[in-house]
Amino acid sequence: MKNRLKVLRAERGWSQAELAGRLDVSRQAVNAIETGKHDPSLSLAFRIARLFDQAIEEIFDDRHPG
Repeated sequence: MKNRLKVLRAERGWSQAELAGRLDVSRQAVNAIETGKHDPSLSLAFRIARLFDQAIEEIFDDRHPG
């Protein structure tokens, strides 16, 4: 699934480790989501959307695979 997570994280100047800490996941999980190797669970997608104050659809696009 295509996503804007890396862009949003970079705009805030956060490292993958910082974002992982804010989401209570591993840095490896953040990397896997950013690179499209792993899709987040629905609950994690909601946490990401809340953290960035955006709708899930503004961050994740399931119309364009990987």
